[in-house]
Amino acid sequence: MPRNLSLEQAKEIAFLRNWDLLAAKANVDQSIGQEIVTHEFPNPTLSWSTQQINVDGQPSGQPKANTLWDRNYDTIFAINQLFELNKRSKRQASAAAGREAAVASFQDAHRTLDLAVAKAYIAASLAQANVRILHQTAESLQHEAKIADTRLNAGDLSKSDKAQIEIAASRAELDAETAQSTAISARIAVEILLGEKSPAGSWMMADDLGELAATGEVQGPTAPRPDLLAAKASLRKAEWDWKLQKAMQIPDPTVLVQYEHEPFDQPNTIGLGISLPLPIWNQNGGNIRAAAANRDQASAQVGKIETQVASDISTAEVSYQEAVTRWHKYQKDISPRAAEVLKSVSYAYQKGGAALLDLLEAERSDNDVRLATAQAMADSATAAATLANVRNVISPSQTAPTNHQKEHHATIRP
Repeated sequence: MPRNLSLEQAKEIAFLRNWDLLAAKANVDQSIGQEIVTHEFPNPTLSWSTQQINVDGQPSGQPKANTLWDRNYDTIFAINQLFELNKRSKRQASAAAGREAAVASFQDAHRTLDLAVAKAYIAASLAQANVRILHQTAESLQHEAKIADTRLNAGDLSKSDKAQIEIAASRAELDAETAQSTAISARIAVEILLGEKSPAGSWMMADDLGELAATGEVQGPTAPRPDLLAAKASLRKAEWDWKLQKAMQIPDPTVLVQYEHEPFDQPNTIGLGISLPLPIWNQNGGNIRAAAANRDQASAQVGKIETQVASDISTAEVSYQEAVTRWHKYQKDISPRAAEVLKSVSYAYQKGGAALLDLLEAERSDNDVRLATAQAMADSATAAATLANVRNVISPSQTAPTNHQKEHHATIRP
């Protein structure tokens, strides 16, 4: 037996196993590694060379030596160390901003996944509700077909009228089977978001559509949108990258310390030196200009996302109010009236006081109204989830999974 899965359980599994979220987490780890690199000092370079190796035999006047150290070779040991001038702090600040951008991007991927799972789950619930409605319509028409059979035997109904009811019942049953296939596909879509390796759609929703719609708009404290935080962090990184490229105009010196050993008649010596590139032909102008362009682009992106956030909230508020109003109208007015009309026409048809076309029209109208009511419920639930998401309302499902949770491998099937 497949297990039931609530919306909150689906989100928890997705936060643990969704492939895109795992990739975003890897980006955070990568940015932390880059930040560690910027705090590491450049390694010194050790060099060794031996010169003046005699290949003609023992020169006159040189004492015989049995060790390499005593032979007449010129041996030099040197250490070179690069010293950065006014660059490390800028590189570290850029890496820190990059890490903040990666963390914020991960949080935004988390927020986006939260809404995607909610929408997919609601869509699956709607698909299953449609299956139930169409099966009810088919059962109602099959009941009417039995009544038609009784009337046909009594001579009150023609064979063609009875055939029309049976055809309508068969079509409703076929529509229900098609809706069942759609429902399975909707559940598979949820499983894909949950990182299921072999999605089959063989599970059921623990939360029905009415419960999801009744939950309404999520209330709670809000936090700055992580996509905006990521854009601002990227802007700070771009600013530090630009400052770093300007600092690259100042050459970095390399200090040399060496020890020279040249027996047998030369003393051991040490040497000091310094080298640095001369910024004559290349003054890093191209890189500075490219970094400035990246900074301007990042600044424009911040403005774009700020506008997008305001637009998302306004659009979501309008959609939420419309969806809730439509759902309440269907639930409290249209749906009860359609059910009452069908009941009256069905009773009249049983007594011979209503035509077949009236009955079929009432069945069709009631079926359409119930489907529209289910759609309105789904739209209301989706609009509420979207509004909470674009406002970045803090809820338990939006909290990143803990290490303890990561140790438990969640699964859809028992």
